Formats: sequence, structure tokens, C-alpha cells
Amino acid sequence: MFDNSLDRDFSRNAMRAELLDAETELRLAYAWRDDRDEQALHRLITAYMRLAISMASKFRRYGAPMNDLIQEASLGLMKAADKFDPDRGVRFSTYAVWWIKASIQDYVMRNWSMVRTGSTSSQKSLFFNLRRVQARLEREAAAEGESPDRHTMREMIAIEVGVKLQDVEMMEGRLSGSDFSLNATQSSDEDGREWIETLADDSAAQSEQVEQAKDIDILRIWLVEAMHDLSEREQFIVRERKLRDTPRTLESLGTELGLSKERVRQLEAAAFGKMRKKLETQSKDVHEFFV
Repeated sequence: MFDNSLDRDFSRNAMRAELLDAETELRLAYAWRDDRDEQALHRLITAYMRLAISMASKFRRYGAPMNDLIQEASLGLMKAADKFDPDRGVRFSTYAVWWIKASIQDYVMRNWSMVRTGSTSSQKSLFFNLRRVQARLEREAAAEGESPDRHTMREMIAIEVGVKLQDVEMMEGRLSGSDFSLNATQSSDEDGREWIETLADDSAAQSEQVEQAKDIDILRIWLVEAMHDLSEREQFIVRERKLRDTPRTLESLGTELGLSKERVRQLEAAAFGKMRKKLETQSKDVHEFFV
């Protein structure tokens, strides 16, 4: 209820905004492009917010909240203002329509289903035009006394929209269904298996996980022992170069230690050589550590 009230107030304010003539619009566009005048941008955006709201309202049938659609339309309008080139000789409203529509369509497609519907130009064209094109083709066929089967109709849609037949079949299947919970049972029986139980478990078996954990623990012990054979400065370089989430650069270590970048590299290579000799007597599994 509160959101609806805010939407109405926002829409009323937008409808009361000034109407820009071509000359004023051009002057504001230049002021934003050349001088980054934020007041000019605000005035330009406010004047055409009614256009964004009007376009957003056309997508309510897809089930998205109106306030979200308006927000996406506003983002598209701001993108249009940022990219608009007044030297091209077109009105800003004409240029903004494409950006507003693209922003709304991307939002609708992202939120249509938990499984992404698709974002290629052909998929987007099908998503927003399939039902309309199909209805028109059915009316035209009925007027000629024809009744094409589903396969023929899909072929006609593919030709009309300019996409592959398999794209039409795939989009039709996605638009005809809805998302289902993996915790839903496979039958009406309360004791039926849940769909999630049919998914293959790609994780390693428990025995393999135990072995991997054991190997990692052993490797950690060997590395600690090998580090003890290094000097304090060598240990510092190894830790900073290999054991940090974000490894330090040779240059930054050289600055901190008062050494040249090449000298730090030499110390690093010498430290790795000492550790390699120590570890080679125990295992060859640590080779990748020094790569």
C-alpha cells in the first residue's frame, strides 16, 4: 500500500515536470556533455521521466513490480543522457527510447525465471514478441480458412522473427512453464522422493575427502620443516611471495627490505632451492608450489 502511494506520488510529480523545447533540450545536453553540469543533467532527466514511466507501464504484464520497472527505466534514461551526442541532430527523447526499453527488457528477462531465459538478441526478440507474432499469424491463417499445426506455426514464427526453429521451440517451452522447487515430491504420495534426490552428487566420496585432508596435513608439516632451514629474511620473502592471498611483488619487497628487485628475485630463487632439496627427500608432490 505504501509502495503504491509512493509510485503514484512519483508519477504525478513526473507528469508535472516541464516540457522542453528542442532548443532548451539541446542547450542542456551540451552543458552536461561538455561541462558535466549536474543541474543540466537533473533538469534533462526530470523532464523525460514521464517517458520512462510510460514505457515501464507497458511491461507490467510480465509480473514485475511497477516500482522496480520504473527504477530500471530511470537507469536506462540516465544511461541515455550520459551517452547522448547532441551533435547528431536527433531529439534526446528519440535517442532515450532505445536505452529505456533495453534496460527494462534486461530486468524483466533476468527476473522472469530462476533459470536464466537468455540474453542474446534472438532470445530477447522471441521473449518479447513470440506471443504477439503467434497471435497475429493465427488470425491471418484463420482469415484464410487455415489452421496450421504447432510445428508449422513454429516454423512461421521463426521466419517472421528471423531466428532458428530450435530457438522458437526452446523459448516456447520456457515461457509455458514455471519454476518448481527441487524439494517437491515426484508424486502426490507424501512418501514420494523429492526431485533433489535424483541429482547426481559430483563431490568426492567421503573416503577420498579423508585421504585428501590427510595429504594436505602432511604437506603442511613438510613445508613448515623446510621453512625452518631458511634465514629469517628468506622466510619473509617466501611468505610474502607464496603464502599470502595476494602475493607481494618483487619491487614492493625490495623497497621494504632496501634491496633491488633483482636481488630479491635471487634470494627468492635461493630459498626455493633450499626448500626443494629438503622436500625432494620426502615427496615430489610439492613441485607445483615452486612453479
